[in-house]
Amino acid sequence: DTTDFIRREIDWLNVPLKEKKPFLGICLGAQMLAHHLGSRVYRHPDGHAEVGYYPIRPTEIGRTVCDPWPEQVYQWHREGFDLPLGADLLAEGDSFPVQAFRYGGAAFALQFHPDVTHAMMCRWTTRGHERTLLPNAKPRVAHFADRAVYDPAGRAWLAAFLNHWLGQPEVAPQQASIG
Repeated sequence: DTTDFIRREIDWLNVPLKEKKPFLGICLGAQMLAHHLGSRVYRHPDGHAEVGYYPIRPTEIGRTVCDPWPEQVYQWHREGFDLPLGADLLAEGDSFPVQAFRYGGAAFALQFHPDVTHAMMCRWTTRGHERTLLPNAKPRVAHFADRAVYDPAGRAWLAAFLNHWLGQPEVAPQQASIG
């Protein structure tokens, strides 16, 4: 959080939290929310990264939020965070134990990327190729092979999660015809 814009973003988190507005932090956003709530954000003690697809395990509380969870999710990070005081742990992982949490009724944090697209994956693994060489990171080719296997479940989970969290979109009543 040494960059000024990141400090401003972390400070801004007071707004949705105080107003109890929906907030979803993904990867860096999850780390920022954890930091804002007083938790430690840290690098893995052995220098491990999660770059590629990795397994996660939903907790009992996590299963009440949305079930089933995907078995493997796309990750692109080398920092993790501790569970903030008062937050509900929703999913766990191996290298970085806290993978998802809920704070209050409206704020959610996901360490992983359910939002990843093929284009994002191409860009990240090309421009950030050095990250695929970090300890515990997956090689670039595995990102795309695993995407073919795990992406459908991840997309289905994301749609179900968003519907559970934000509700089904309302359909406007049709205008009555006058004739």
